[in-house]
Amino acid sequence: MKITNSNTADIPEIFRLYRLATAFQKTKKCVQWPEFSTELVSKEIAESRQWKLMIGQIVACVWAVTFEDPEIWEEKDVDKAMYIHRIATNPEYRGQHLVEHIVTWSKGYAQENKLDYIRMDTVGENLGLISHYKKCGFEYLGLTKLKSTVSLPAHYENACVSLFQIKL
Repeated sequence: MKITNSNTADIPEIFRLYRLATAFQKTKKCVQWPEFSTELVSKEIAESRQWKLMIGQIVACVWAVTFEDPEIWEEKDVDKAMYIHRIATNPEYRGQHLVEHIVTWSKGYAQENKLDYIRMDTVGENLGLISHYKKCGFEYLGLTKLKSTVSLPAHYENACVSLFQIKL
């Protein structure tokens, strides 16, 4: 396994994994991702914030990070933190504990960059994901209603989100 930044050649695969993740979300009857823009992913790639976990020559998983997330984390956004978004796993690799690998990588990345927290959110109260993320080392902080979602993707509109963090 190898974790590295995504590049522009990965864009078709990133969007394929997003489509597969959205199809999987439909089967679970939970909030589904909207179609994300190519501009968003291209910007993340240009800023070295879009990542991939490779198993051999296969992209097993992708995700993005940011270092501020005020609409979701509100007053806690002042903390030195990295925020993980849009983990999408290749269906061939589901069940292989890839989030645990992302957490291990995130801890090292956060420590190298002198960050105090690793944070994530998921829309709604998805009990399966809550349990999964807790097993991966995240503290579940509860469900919160977002106040302003103007600059967030469509699935956050009028949403409550489950918040998670790891304090380093």
